Amino acid sequence: MRSVLPLVNYLVWVSARVFVDPLADERAVSTRDVAKEFLTPNDIARESNPSAEIATHTWFALLSLSILVLVMYGSVLRSLARQWWTDPNYGHGFFVLVFAGYVLWSERSRWLTTPFRPSNFGFAILVFAIGLRVLGMLAGELFIGRLSLVILITGMVLFLAGRPTLRSMAFPIGYLLFMIPLPGIVYFQLTFPLQLWASRMAASGLVALGIHTVREGNLLMLPNCTLNVVEACSGIRSLLSLLAAAVAYGYLAEPRIWKRLALAVVSIPIAIASNGLRLVATGVLSYFYGPGVDSGAVHLALGLGFFTLAFLSILLVHRLLGLRSTGQNPAPVTS
Repeated sequence: MRSVLPLVNYLVWVSARVFVDPLADERAVSTRDVAKEFLTPNDIARESNPSAEIATHTWFALLSLSILVLVMYGSVLRSLARQWWTDPNYGHGFFVLVFAGYVLWSERSRWLTTPFRPSNFGFAILVFAIGLRVLGMLAGELFIGRLSLVILITGMVLFLAGRPTLRSMAFPIGYLLFMIPLPGIVYFQLTFPLQLWASRMAASGLVALGIHTVREGNLLMLPNCTLNVVEACSGIRSLLSLLAAAVAYGYLAEPRIWKRLALAVVSIPIAIASNGLRLVATGVLSYFYGPGVDSGAVHLALGLGFFTLAFLSILLVHRLLGLRSTGQNPAPVTS
């Protein structure tokens, strides 16, 4: 199958030329002649340096499509950055973007040396992503429009460079999914059970420490105060951030796929448990120093401290997985 990339480049060039100079179409080669040349089976074989021509087409199309992305997705990018900045649940979005760029740049020698094999299927993905963007605009659904951005990037890479290059960029592109906030219906379906689990663990932990605690739903009634495990205390914030951090760490520190998956999976119960311990610590401080202690710097310190503890737990799990692998595969004995 022949690539439509040269034809796309020509149409973009003609559009830009006519926009700048309305009389340029009279001096340009007709579209019909170019189409005939495009459909000629041996047109690329006649070129003295076909690989250079493909690279030129690719970089020109990349510039054109990048401008298209900025025009169509400028509002999406602004809304994402605004939510990362104002919503503590998704503050890790900045880290996701920086880390994906770091991986892409650090592995540039791999995907730059991969031969470009543009695929027309990528153009279909581009059209599908643009359709999702339009659908998101009409429905007023932010998640669909934001998701279409990642799909559009996937289609661009496949269309411009082909499947081998897309495989070499698969992780940084896929990691961008962590920067997209969850849709509201999914978010609220997760926070309520997390609130219940957190309040149960906190009540059990406080009773185990000898502090009389009565739980009613999300309320923890201590002898001197009542704590309300609100939505912000559900642990969804630490869960999303820790999962993104665990996936990033696994990619950098572990070459085996099954261990990367194990670290990502184990980060979920670790995040839930660490949030429960944070609430226990909050209850202890409130019991001894009053309910106003869990605010400001103390609240921030507790959050950072138990998130650090959770991440250290992931490092410990990785260490244990390494010891287990070493024990199962002993070094050969030589005589």
